[in-house]
Amino acid sequence: MALKQVSSNKCFEGFQKVFEHDSAELKCKMKFGIYLPPKAETGKCPVLYWLSGLTCTEQNFITKAGFQQAAAEHGLIVVAPDTSPRGCNIEGEDESWDFGTGAGFYVDATEDPWKTNYRMYSYIKDELPKLINANFPTDPERMSIFGHSMGGHGALILALKNPGKYKSVSAFAPICNPIQCQWGKKALGGYLGPDASKWEAYDATQLVKSYSGSRLDILIDQGKDDQFLSAGQLLPDNFIAACTEQKIPVVFRLQQAGYDHSYFFIASFINDHIKHHAKYLNA
Repeated sequence: MALKQVSSNKCFEGFQKVFEHDSAELKCKMKFGIYLPPKAETGKCPVLYWLSGLTCTEQNFITKAGFQQAAAEHGLIVVAPDTSPRGCNIEGEDESWDFGTGAGFYVDATEDPWKTNYRMYSYIKDELPKLINANFPTDPERMSIFGHSMGGHGALILALKNPGKYKSVSAFAPICNPIQCQWGKKALGGYLGPDASKWEAYDATQLVKSYSGSRLDILIDQGKDDQFLSAGQLLPDNFIAACTEQKIPVVFRLQQAGYDHSYFFIASFINDHIKHHAKYLNA
């Protein structure tokens, strides 16, 4: 599949690039950011996938998180895709910030008019890794995933639904229990239909209750002054309780007062997450 380079910038002796391609899964053009560390010039590197949150494109993480130095040091390729299909001319796709464009929720839609294009789960799980592995010096056996907010939800469900696929998983302020919050009810209801039992397949708190795969070490950072935490959109306590019950190791760090939902929060702790993944990817 043809890749078109959109931009390339040298960064910590590696390169931060953006590419565009025609997605077979989403039936539209998609962009992704990819950081190639200096090590990628001489050998194969593990890949860490980042999933962004509501309203984001491939740009937010690569310009605001400040992850490149740590990725260069640990020799990790970091891939940051867009958060939804774009320009599909679906009626209502641009009507709200938390549904449609910029809000794919990392599910495979089953409802009209979304089901043809809104297949972000399969895009992230299958199409994108195949594309990355075919075009860049990756080690396909060493892959991990992390994300923020809606993307934290995406990272958790992908790791839980595909035991062994990812070496590690982490999240910043993830939407942990979408079947119980307004963002989740709106998105899952719209993409998957009114039968709430079908939503559980994309809910980390529900998935962890029946997880029986290989050991997963989960790291979650949450800001104490996150406006969406206090609004009941994230519900990390439900996820932690389910993990504890299932004896699944999770490190949950409630960061002190002042830390919110923004990229300033992410940038403050991104190096810890890169190190967390490097421990497993470089083992």
